[in-house]
Amino acid sequence: MPAIQQIQEKNYALAPSMARTGAAIIGGSLLIALLAQVSMRLPFTPVPVTLQTLGIYLVAAALGPRKGALAVMAYLTEGFAGLPVFTPGNYGFAALLSPTGGYLLGFLPAVMISGYMLEKLPKSRLMAAAAFLCGAAALYACGVLRLAGLLPSNILFAAGVLPFAVGEIFKITLAATLAKTAGKITRRLA
Repeated sequence: MPAIQQIQEKNYALAPSMARTGAAIIGGSLLIALLAQVSMRLPFTPVPVTLQTLGIYLVAAALGPRKGALAVMAYLTEGFAGLPVFTPGNYGFAALLSPTGGYLLGFLPAVMISGYMLEKLPKSRLMAAAAFLCGAAALYACGVLRLAGLLPSNILFAAGVLPFAVGEIFKITLAATLAKTAGKITRRLA
């Protein structure tokens, strides 16, 4: 009987930790969803400018590659299920087939690469920016691959990367500045 009691005590001890982890993952998906609502359409590209990637970088910094990936998967599941978490007017499974579909799928390698690099590299703003830049490269590669099925190849870079470059540098800089704080907050809650 004491062995069963020990197992039960361990399970009860794990429950709060699991609940905090689940809450952090859902919180990460909600942060990305909230930042997706800040969007602006440009006349020369079918992809809107959003703050979603800022959310991806902050989730990577706060949760790391594994939990960050779970947060992104939760976000994508919410959106593909029809919840209005993607950019305004873009929801449901049809979002995957839209011009933004590749970018949405690119969130997963972006958060995993950024989170992994943040764990392995020395802790500094410059290294955080490098991690986010590598994540952004993976994200944009996925986005442009999807656009390749919709746009002529001679305008892919101009429509799928160039319009977002300045904003992305700003988001990477902001996320690199906040990365250390995001990680500290998450560790305190865990």
